[in-house]
Order: sequence, then C-alpha cells, then structure tokens
Amino acid sequence: MSDAYIPESRWRMVAAAALVGGGLLLAGVAMFRGFFGGASEGASSGTDVSRVAFRDVNGNRQTLADFKGKVVLVDVWATWCPPCRKSLPEVAELQKKGGESFVVLPISVDQGGWSDVKPFLAQNPQLGLTAYLPDGAKALEAFGEIRGIPTTLIIDRQGKLVKRWSGFGEGMAKRALDEALKDR
Repeated sequence: MSDAYIPESRWRMVAAAALVGGGLLLAGVAMFRGFFGGASEGASSGTDVSRVAFRDVNGNRQTLADFKGKVVLVDVWATWCPPCRKSLPEVAELQKKGGESFVVLPISVDQGGWSDVKPFLAQNPQLGLTAYLPDGAKALEAFGEIRGIPTTLIIDRQGKLVKRWSGFGEGMAKRALDEALKDR
C-alpha cells in the first residue's frame, strides 16, 4: 500500500459515512412527519373553509361564513417573519380597497397574540392594517397544514377555497384576488 492510497481511502470512508448519515437523517425526517401529521398537505381547491374562526382586537368572533357573498383574501402572517413584513403593505392596501365585493383578513399566528401584534401595528401606523387572531388552536384547521408564512388563501363567495400559496411575490395577491372577482 502506498502513502498516496491512504488519503484516498480516508476520503472514501468519510464520503460513505456522510451518505449513510444523510440517508438515515432523511429516513428519520420522513418517519417523524408521517407519525406526527407533517406529511399532510394544505386544503385543496374547492374545500369548504367557511368554519375558520378568528377574533378582532376587541375580542369579537367571526367566521369566514360571515362573509358569504364576498370573495375573501386571508393572509396568515406573523410580526417576526421578514417575508410577511414585506407583504403587509400590499395586504393593507388591498384591505383598504375592500368593500361590497371582497374583504381582506390578515390573521396573525404570533404565539404572543395581541401582545405581539398590537405593538407591531403601533410601530407601523403607516400600514393602517386591521389584524385578526385565530379563535383558538384549531381555528385555522380547515385550511390544512400551514407550512410557511405568509400563506395567502383566496376564498370564493360560497366559502370554498379557490387558491393558496406560501411566500410573498409582489402583486400575486392582487392578481389572484382580481381573478377570483371575475368568477361569478
């Protein structure tokens, strides 16, 4: 055996150990997600989400069913989330334009609830945003698993999911809302 062969042998052992370790890690993640419900997807188009419940800053409870007849844009966000912060000016602008045909509901999933949201809104008065919180731990369950935020959902006039996506893309919410408003 030559001295040049020893480093190559070590390299192969390290590579093999990394491949085996990576495979075991992936298998562990897959098992964990399967056992704990992480493998489920979000609600699909056509799912009735009208039972989703949320509260305003005064504690008043509402459900999406309260907006039957209007198209609803729901933005699930949090104060600590950089993409959410980037999307909020667009969400706030759409919320201000809402009225007879549509409504925009930004629902915060901050763990601190109003103690996180109120100071954030006070520090960002330029938004003029009216925010909401889920009405309990399972209030957003009808949406299916929300894997990332912001998650935006478009709900039709009958309370059924039309479209959903995670992440922020400038103008996406407005385009999706305009498209949903065209459907009668």
